[in-house]
Amino acid sequence: MVPRPPGRVRRCTRRAAPATGCILGHPRPLPSVASGETGVDHHTITIDQNGLALTGDLNLPPAPAGLVLFAHGSGSSRLSTRNRAVARHLNNIGLGTVLFDLLTADEERIDARTAQLRFDIPLLARRLTGAVDWLSARPTLATLPLGLFGASTGAAAALITSGERPRRVAAVVSRDGRPDLAQPALERVRAPTLLIVGGDDREVLALNRQALAALGAHGALHIVPGATHLFEEPGALEQVARLAGDWFLRHM
Repeated sequence: MVPRPPGRVRRCTRRAAPATGCILGHPRPLPSVASGETGVDHHTITIDQNGLALTGDLNLPPAPAGLVLFAHGSGSSRLSTRNRAVARHLNNIGLGTVLFDLLTADEERIDARTAQLRFDIPLLARRLTGAVDWLSARPTLATLPLGLFGASTGAAAALITSGERPRRVAAVVSRDGRPDLAQPALERVRAPTLLIVGGDDREVLALNRQALAALGAHGALHIVPGATHLFEEPGALEQVARLAGDWFLRHM
């Protein structure tokens, strides 16, 4: 049985979210993610982190309305097929995206054996915050509103970074994230934050309900019915992409 969050959680309307911590409804089926990338410029970048080189992919549509920095989940990388599918949708609606590796190649090899670095949330948050600062130092990118998209453990890093860079991070989206790993940083988050969770991922859903209470007025929760942790069900990932795109366009 999934535990209830403390206090009363109200259901959002489009006007209310995220005025108070609330659960977003599902008013209509969402269309498939578009696959075209007309006019999108693709760049391979190297983000310097105190002498460490982290590889990233920067995609910019014409006249982007904002920029979304992705934080991948445990055991993944910038090549995550799910994150790249979401990024394509964001590019198609006019948002730039950056997908980068939170670990170096050597660290990934170590983590493949030990599975320890993927759960080193302070390390991942430092890397993500460093990437925010690196992007903010680039004249062509510094003026773009910035959002963070975190998956799994990457969501915890995104929430910590949001609290550490409140003037730079305009919005956060978590896909089946582990916001509990970001405690006690949740109380410092000021950016509008959307938690997207699969309805059948009961353990993670319970953790996100608790995080919603901690986020208070800055948080909203959307449950995708019938979806599991990886959103492998037909149409589930398309819903994630559409929800994320709507959230970023509304708040950035």
